[in-house]
Amino acid sequence: MTPRTRPLFLAFAAVAFAGLSVAYAQTTTSNMTGLKLSGDQPVNIESDQLEVHQQDNTANFTGNVSVVQGTTHMTANDMLVHYKGKGEAVSNGQAKIDTIDVSGNVVITTDTQKATADKGHFDMNSQIATLEGDRVVLTEGNNIFVGCKLIVHMQTGVAKLDSCGRRVQIQLDPKSQQTPTPKKKP
Repeated sequence: MTPRTRPLFLAFAAVAFAGLSVAYAQTTTSNMTGLKLSGDQPVNIESDQLEVHQQDNTANFTGNVSVVQGTTHMTANDMLVHYKGKGEAVSNGQAKIDTIDVSGNVVITTDTQKATADKGHFDMNSQIATLEGDRVVLTEGNNIFVGCKLIVHMQTGVAKLDSCGRRVQIQLDPKSQQTPTPKKKP
């Protein structure tokens, strides 16, 4: 993976975060820790079709898109990557990513977390990742967070879960917050 493509996969990982302890509200803001990925891990992208439009600086992955790096896996129906500048070599992996849009059955999983949404937008300039849908669902173990829009500031880890006129729903498992007590040696 090149330093230019690394932000794409950090954006996907940004929605994976550690447990929250917040109450019901229409909007929830919290400091969330994004998953840290190793820059030397390979990135695998698969889709039914890929169209690279050099003149528009876009790469359009369509049909059963799968992106994997380490323990992070993202699937969607479609993924459109916009590159900066004109004349950049999109096909050789040297172009800088501007934005990424994913749509249709978006699912991002790690070994401990999962996020689902209808669509996602990742702005590499502002370092903001947004997941949206009728139900944006985040899970970690038995903890469940439901809203309609999740905005994550990838650099700071600050995230906001909106309800879009309804109410944010959170189910917390008290057992997930407990740390095991070490057993005493006889």
